[in-house]
Amino acid sequence: MTSGSGLDRLREICLALPEATEKPFGGHTDPTWRVRDKIFVMYSDNHHGDEMVSLQCKAPLGAQEVLVGADPERFYIPPYVGHIGWVGIRLDVPPVDWDIIVELVTDSYRMTAPKRLAALVPEPVVIPSDERAIRPGQEEERFDA
Repeated sequence: MTSGSGLDRLREICLALPEATEKPFGGHTDPTWRVRDKIFVMYSDNHHGDEMVSLQCKAPLGAQEVLVGADPERFYIPPYVGHIGWVGIRLDVPPVDWDIIVELVTDSYRMTAPKRLAALVPEPVVIPSDERAIRPGQEEERFDA
């Protein structure tokens, strides 16, 4: 995956959320996505020469440890914001699991947005039998045995 196509897909996901905007971070050229001027996702392409293409976002309590522990080549603790629970997700390590990225971006948005806006984005529902996440109103796939 080229960094451009990953950026385009990430942009599409972020800007689909209510009142989300895109803005560069400080003097950097890499974009961030914000809700009411509060950052919920940051994108990095070779930040300070780290040779990674990635995104960083807020993560629910405990998620950073679980994700980094399960797949340290794909997930990492980002500098500057890792100590407050943000998680980094590499977009240059194939295959990119966009379903997980959508869930993490959505969680980050819901943790950042005012309650009224966050309520417009439904939480995923975990189906205990197979632990797949679906959103309310989304049809569950049925598999006949």
